[in-house]
Amino acid sequence: MADHVHLLLMIPPKMSVSNFMGYLKGKSTMMLFERHANLKYKLGNRNFWATGYYVSTVGLNEATIKKYIQDQEKEDQLEDKMTKKEYKNPFKG
Repeated sequence: MADHVHLLLMIPPKMSVSNFMGYLKGKSTMMLFERHANLKYKLGNRNFWATGYYVSTVGLNEATIKKYIQDQEKEDQLEDKMTKKEYKNPFKG
């Protein structure tokens, strides 16, 4: 996606999901800021990653997870169309 990432991955059972996600988000942010220093200034005090994440175990619902990931592009495009505002300049006739 242009503005976010979907991952279907496997982590060891001994590792907690929250620890893995914290490591993944923290390390990838440092790597991105190292390679693209302008992002630090462009984002200001905002975080690079969103605060939440979706997690599901893969087993019987693997097809559901894959479908969720595939459908996100369509849903995001629909949401973008609904939230876009076109502003008119009130000082132009």
